[in-house]
Amino acid sequence: MARLLFAKGVRGHLVERLQRGLIANDVDLGTPNGKYDDATARAVEAFRRRNDLGMSDEIDVPTWRAVTSTPVPPVRERALQLTAAFEGHGFTYVAGNFDGAGLTWGIVGFTLAHGQLQSIVLDVEQRAPDLLRTAFRAKRDELVQMMRAPRAEQLRWAESVSTGANKARVVEPWRSAFARFGEQPVVRAAQLERVQRGFILPALRTASELALKTELGFALAFDVHVQNGSVRPSAREQIRRELAENPTRREQDRRVVVALAVADASDPQWRRDVLDRKLTAATGAGRVHGATYVLRNWGLQDLPFGRRRGAPA
Repeated sequence: MARLLFAKGVRGHLVERLQRGLIANDVDLGTPNGKYDDATARAVEAFRRRNDLGMSDEIDVPTWRAVTSTPVPPVRERALQLTAAFEGHGFTYVAGNFDGAGLTWGIVGFTLAHGQLQSIVLDVEQRAPDLLRTAFRAKRDELVQMMRAPRAEQLRWAESVSTGANKARVVEPWRSAFARFGEQPVVRAAQLERVQRGFILPALRTASELALKTELGFALAFDVHVQNGSVRPSAREQIRRELAENPTRREQDRRVVVALAVADASDPQWRRDVLDRKLTAATGAGRVHGATYVLRNWGLQDLPFGRRRGAPA
């Protein structure tokens, strides 16, 4: 049986790529929305039936290749799609100063407080300066000035464009401008470059250090680096101690120990959210922000990644 990649309930940039592939193959779908919904499932079933790929509304490896004419997305892209869903972000969404980080925008929530948002904006200004004017229009000059301002001034500006009881929303025209900005292929590429350097490479090192060799293990390590920055020293000590006291051969047991330690080392205000996300990645299923996740449907399983010839790593 061919490897399952995606099924109903998944959402994100890979689903959007799938939908565009279906449309390119003259399958009636409507406007791509990045959600593997009922309409997408019907379109997949119609494509598979038309191309003798079996009677199913799920995407397996042969169907992905037939629809998109591209290789199977590697585990890093599948993990990114999952974490982006946890974060509630796509390439375009911007959030206000709800957590003291200033603005939070993009596929993994690049923040103003950590300099990530500024880096992308200024990089795109160098590569394709017209894109800033296209996206931000009359606000372009103000944006560039703020991206170069001292950090304290940047955070005051972020507070001024944040609204709502908890400052989670961004006022117009900034909200729509950041959405237009994130839609541009050059901007998406710039975001992915920073994901690779800032999160994927550190996650690979962490997975290796913690002997996490499966797709779920990498997804856990990646989510740690996006949400928590790293595995803190106190969490590493807790992992070392608990595994010494309770040796295990099963990686799932190790993943659960890692998930609990990372949550215990996090800010108490966010511990429940951290724990929900980490246990979902560790065990392959769970609920995060009220939504149910079955990671098999997200192309993430308790299987080795990057080791088997021909495997989707």
